Amino acid sequence: MRSQISLGSVFGIKIGLHYSWFIIAFLIVFSLSAQFHASNPEWGDGLILSLAVSTAILFFVSLVLHELAHSVVAKSRGLPVREITLFALGGVSQIEKEPTTAKMEFWMAFVGPLTSAVIGLVCLALSRLAGEASSPANAMVTWLGYINLALAGFNLIPGYPLDGGRILRALIWWKTGDVERSTRMASRAGQVVGLIFIGFGILQFFGGAGIGGLWIAFIGWFLLQAAGESYLQMSLKRAIEGVTVGNVMTLDCPTVDGNLNLQHFVEEQLLPTGRRCFVVLENGAVAGLVTLHEVKHVPRARWPFTTLHDIMLPLEQMHTVTPETPLLNALEVMSRHDLNQLPVVSDGHLAGVLSRAHLLGILKNRAELQA
Repeated sequence: MRSQISLGSVFGIKIGLHYSWFIIAFLIVFSLSAQFHASNPEWGDGLILSLAVSTAILFFVSLVLHELAHSVVAKSRGLPVREITLFALGGVSQIEKEPTTAKMEFWMAFVGPLTSAVIGLVCLALSRLAGEASSPANAMVTWLGYINLALAGFNLIPGYPLDGGRILRALIWWKTGDVERSTRMASRAGQVVGLIFIGFGILQFFGGAGIGGLWIAFIGWFLLQAAGESYLQMSLKRAIEGVTVGNVMTLDCPTVDGNLNLQHFVEEQLLPTGRRCFVVLENGAVAGLVTLHEVKHVPRARWPFTTLHDIMLPLEQMHTVTPETPLLNALEVMSRHDLNQLPVVSDGHLAGVLSRAHLLGILKNRAELQA
């Protein structure tokens, strides 16, 4: 999940928001406003709203600290971290490589709930120093204390990909020495947890809990899907071990002249062939690539006056790999830089192109054959 709104960076780790974050932010502010009004009806509407917004912001800061703890430990172990994204169900650290040992997995997972628990205990300790029990400051830190302890407890549920599921995976991995088996067992535990949440949420809904029950069921559905996808990702990684870029790259890359204008290119090459990536030649040599992405950014009225040279991605400015590069490493490059095509260069010449669409087809076939 990628961020759509950047909030800056901490320790070199980008932090951002997914659009779905605004849904949960609104719900939390609405819920807190109702809670503060019910417990302290003498407070004015302005005070209640400002307190609810401030409390919600601090809660999301605590979520960032939870994820930042995961990310800092990962970076200290040499694992690259792309960013931290806040979304509708909380936060997620985009760690680009899997831990290489069970010990590394354990500490990366455990530090998140530990951080939330510490934040919760500190907030509850502050609540004793915040003055009278009914003061706004006391209400804020008390809520933050209990919600962070609840967050720590929830994340310790032994269902992958929750932190507790990752801890379970680390323990099984340490005991058996088999990372695939440990992932499979932790993922199944995650699916069981997801089904329990779905069932409980449905019962709560029909028992009168309303939206709260549906929200629990939705979290269960998310866990069920995430657990299955996490194991599938691990299986795919094992399936492509030993596979190089040269084994799967596209060799028949269509070429076009850099002086061709965009109007003729679209009408004569792009639409008739259905291809999305073309190699641009200038003076008989490879100059760069042009894809549907570049075409879409040019207003249609400018097509007759725009050449492929004007919009192409110059080869020297692109991320490239060699045919000998392990496919897993190439996938990490494509994911890190959000690339749909990756040029494959050998001895200074374009040997082929690694296409995301072509690669997905290959991975799907491998997965079905191993099912």
